Parts: sequence; C-alpha cells; structure tokens
Amino acid sequence: MAKKIFVYFSLVFLSLSSTQLSQATPLSQAAPESVGMSSERLDKITRTFQRHIDAKSLPGVVIRIAREGKLVYSSNIGWQDVESNIPMAPDSIFRIYSMTKPIVSVAAMTLVEGGFLSLSDPVSKYIPLFKDASVGLEALDNNGLKSLQTRKTRKSITIQDLMRHTSGITYGAFGKRTLVKEKYLAANLSSLDWTLEAYANTLATLPLVNEPGTTWEYGRSTDVLGRVIEVVSGMSLDKYLNETIFNPLRMYDTSFGVPKNKHNRIAENMVDIKTGKKINLIDVRKPMTLFAGGHGLSSTADDYIRFCQMMLNGGELDGVRILSPKTVTFMSANHLNKNISNGSLYLPGPGYGFGLGFATRLEDGQSVWPGSIGEYFWAGYGGTYFWIDPSESLTVSFMSQDPYRRNEHRVLLRNLVYQSIIK
Repeated sequence: MAKKIFVYFSLVFLSLSSTQLSQATPLSQAAPESVGMSSERLDKITRTFQRHIDAKSLPGVVIRIAREGKLVYSSNIGWQDVESNIPMAPDSIFRIYSMTKPIVSVAAMTLVEGGFLSLSDPVSKYIPLFKDASVGLEALDNNGLKSLQTRKTRKSITIQDLMRHTSGITYGAFGKRTLVKEKYLAANLSSLDWTLEAYANTLATLPLVNEPGTTWEYGRSTDVLGRVIEVVSGMSLDKYLNETIFNPLRMYDTSFGVPKNKHNRIAENMVDIKTGKKINLIDVRKPMTLFAGGHGLSSTADDYIRFCQMMLNGGELDGVRILSPKTVTFMSANHLNKNISNGSLYLPGPGYGFGLGFATRLEDGQSVWPGSIGEYFWAGYGGTYFWIDPSESLTVSFMSQDPYRRNEHRVLLRNLVYQSIIK
C-alpha cells in the first residue's frame, strides 16, 4: 500500500511545473480599497498592537490579512526576541503548537481522497493496541476514597473521532482534574523524546475520559491521527507533510523543528510582566524524533496564510490542488450533533461547532467576537491564530510568541479586522 501511495502522489506533483515550485511564497498584493477594506481602519491594527508591545504585554507580532486572494495588510511589529534585542522580521519563525492540527487533518483527508483511508475506519485497524481501548471510571471504595476502574469501550474509536476530538483521548491538563487525567499527566507525554509510534502506542494503553463519539474533549487525538498517516502512507509524518502540503504550497519554513541555518529567525516569548515568570516553550532548535501531529510544527505568517488561502480557494492555490472543493466544505462543516456533549471545557466557544480539524461558526451571535456563519479557525498555545471566512473571502494569519494573553489578543484582532471591512 505504501508503494501505491508514493506512486500516486509522485504522479500528482510531477505534473507541477518547475516554475510553480520556485516562485516566491507571499500572496499577490492589492490596495485594501480595491477589495472593500479601509487602509485607514487597517492602520488601527498597527497602532493598537504597537501600544500593547510598548506596554510590554506581548513581545511582537507578524500579521497577514488577505481578501479575495490579495494581501491587503502585512506587518511585523515589535520584537522577535526581547532579551536578545532582535526586532521582529517578516520571516520570523514561530512555534505554532495546535495550529499543527488543521494541517495534519488536511493531510489525512488527502489519504481519504486517494482511497487509502475512511473516516469510518476504526483506529485499531492501523494501530492494533487501540482494539483494547477502555473508558476510565471513578468509584468510591469502602473508605470513601476514589479509585479508578475501567471497562471496555462500547464502540471503537474512529478516524472521524480523532479529527473532531470525540475519541475520549485527553490532554489531562485542561478542565476538571480526574484520576484518568492524572494517568495522562503521569505518562510523560509532554516530552519530545519519543517516536510517534511509541507515543501513539502509549496513548492506546491509557483509559479514555469518555466513551468514543459521545463528548468533545480536547486532547492528543491528532497526534494519534499523525501516526495513522504514517502507517497508511508508509512515510514518516514529516516526510508526508513535506511531499503533500509544504513543498506543493511552497511552505518552505514550516517543519518539525527548525534547521540550524534558520535558528536566527526563531521568535521567543518573554518574561510575563504580571508574574515575572517565563514559560518554557518547545525546544525547536534540536532535531525532533517525535513528529507530534497535535502540536509540533513551526511556521511563519506567510506560510500559514498560503495554507489558509488554499482552503479558502476550495483546496487549490497557484495551480496546485491539495483537496477537492467538496472535501474542504466537508471538513469545515460541523461534525458534532445533539447527541455529542460539549464536555466541561468547550474551547470553540458559544456559537461554534467543530469540523475535521477546525472550529466552525454556526451563528452570527452568541460568540464574544465578530465573524460570519461558516468561518472556521483554530489557534496555538504559543500565541498564534488564524481564521478563514468564506462569506467575506477573508483569510488572516497571526503570529506571536506570547502564551500569556493569547485569548485577549485574538479577540482584539478579530474586532480590528472586521471593523476594517467597509463593503
């Protein structure tokens, strides 16, 4: 099967011309007014984030905004590394953490389109240890103390469960602490000193927090999906992403770990002005052995807006097709239903459902930030953010290495972007 997949994608990408593969990566530019946006109002973005940088509430940002496929706002403000006095650059590289998930979800859908994978497949078809998946249950013993018991799941975890976070696999760090979550925290899953195979096999031995298909629970499901991609394709996840997404879209600065010749471009977080402490982020300077599909990639604002624009275009950019338009529509649709609980910590927020790798907007109201029905987004722990708004033909890529006030800055950006649309 692996040989067939390699031949399939080789035929697809050999058809691309050498000119397409060697062009510069930024989107073409246009005056904001030509696509219904206001230059004056867009300037508020620069002024506002500069105020926050001056107040030392974040180190710096790189922002790209495109409408109708044209780049209308591009800025790099503040500091790439405050401590080393390095200014932010247009090509600064950021740890994008969970913004890895949408990319890996797209990669999985290329296998679905190729006929090698189905959303209804049980995960155990590719990772046999998941055949014995169990759900963790808390019970009180005779002394009134909590104990952890397990029972076999009533249904198998499917590929769809992995992609919409209904597998029962958790992070352990979010929401109410339970004995199951303590198992995850004790398993050293935050370490990068794993292989993806060992990582996924270890997750298969841990109890689930919920019965598969019943509850939205943010967790390490996309890491397992990355391992499924490796098994099905016969390639390591980094190689598969390079061949099917990064090289075709000319996302040359997106990778697991940052090559040594690019270390001078890595953005760093700073000491939090409120606590006086600094969060240790992933060390992307050393070669990675764990290709974590849920949190392991680094990227730039330019690379990521190309990924966003490809999705907005229905799976195609600059003559390169990654997915079909129907697949993109399917991925960005809501895959949760009334029988699936939002759980104790529903990160998409009010007014949003969840698709295959993205939160997707269902209502104009409810949310505390502006948007449009059908727009979809996700974000990264380190401060990065993006969204895609088909009804406004809008894509936004926001990069900042600031984990402290990331939600505040995302809402701020939303408000500033939508107020700049004038027609």
